[in-house]
Amino acid sequence: MSELQKLPVDPKKTETITILKAENKASKALAELKGIAQVIPNQFILINAVVLQESQDSSEIENIITTKDELYKALSETVKKVDSATKEVMFYREALYAGFAELKKHHFISINDIDCIVSASAVGIQPIPCMAALIHEKIAKGTSIPALDINTTCTSFITALDTMSYLLDVGRYKRVLIVSCDVASRALNPKQKESFQLFSDGAVAFIIEKTDEEIGVIDAMQKTWSEGAHSTEIRGGLSNFHPENYSENTKEEFMFDMCGKTILALSMKNIPKMMKEFLENNNMKKSEIDMVVPHQASVAMPLVMEKLGVPKGKYIDEVKEFGNMVSASVPMTLAHALEKQKIKNGDIILLIGTAAGLTTNMMLIKI
Repeated sequence: MSELQKLPVDPKKTETITILKAENKASKALAELKGIAQVIPNQFILINAVVLQESQDSSEIENIITTKDELYKALSETVKKVDSATKEVMFYREALYAGFAELKKHHFISINDIDCIVSASAVGIQPIPCMAALIHEKIAKGTSIPALDINTTCTSFITALDTMSYLLDVGRYKRVLIVSCDVASRALNPKQKESFQLFSDGAVAFIIEKTDEEIGVIDAMQKTWSEGAHSTEIRGGLSNFHPENYSENTKEEFMFDMCGKTILALSMKNIPKMMKEFLENNNMKKSEIDMVVPHQASVAMPLVMEKLGVPKGKYIDEVKEFGNMVSASVPMTLAHALEKQKIKNGDIILLIGTAAGLTTNMMLIKI
């Protein structure tokens, strides 16, 4: 059995004469099918049958077995009781239709439609090259799409969104891919229970583009109080504490070190004043904000939100479910809110987060 090739696949191995001939044959067959489908009065009959077959076949891989009779019965409005296996296949069918609807709504986007790749992550997988170049290697190798890192640790996504929105606005780029990903679990110190139990891994990607609609980034603000520079850090790994100094005695220098109480005190002191200034700059009241999407920094979030005057139900708290995913935290919480429709079109939301430094970011967005 031959070994599967790592992505992206070498074009020399996929663009052979045999494969290109097969593609030509497949293209001809699809064209014929399209022609036949156009003479069918109700094309949905054909499409529904294909989707149902795909749903059934794919579900069988997961050992979810049902019959076509049961599936067609489930489609009938008269049948109310459906077995669990058939339900699973029907859910798969719904997912396929939902995916198709999204593609139809937003159009299919390939890597050729992206003109800049941004890594907005706290800790990359190696110091050099930049993380964005390594992402580029996986998804855009063979192209010359620019790739760059924007790093403010936990708030990297907000900083990247702020920075790239300006470059989109002046026409430098048309469509930007922002990737936030961190494997926090690799750097945690088991002796520090506070951080060891809090942090988790996550990866999120957003595509942003310029629009003529009255939606998107309204304004943003970033402040840093370097009194907190050493309250959250990984000291080892670069020139300050070189890898050649690594040993059993010094290994904790290469692990995440956090003093949560110091960070919380500094945050409670400065962030309320920053929020007041930010809202005043935009002539906006807290009551006009439909939802606050905060960095899932810690279980102390309700205390911080109370200090900021944001009532329960007006902010999203997923710390207990997902932990602190570092740079992926804010975009992941935003993605969940959009998926669960906690945020809807027309809403004004506030992204807010703290990061090592101590850095705080705020951003107003109209969805």
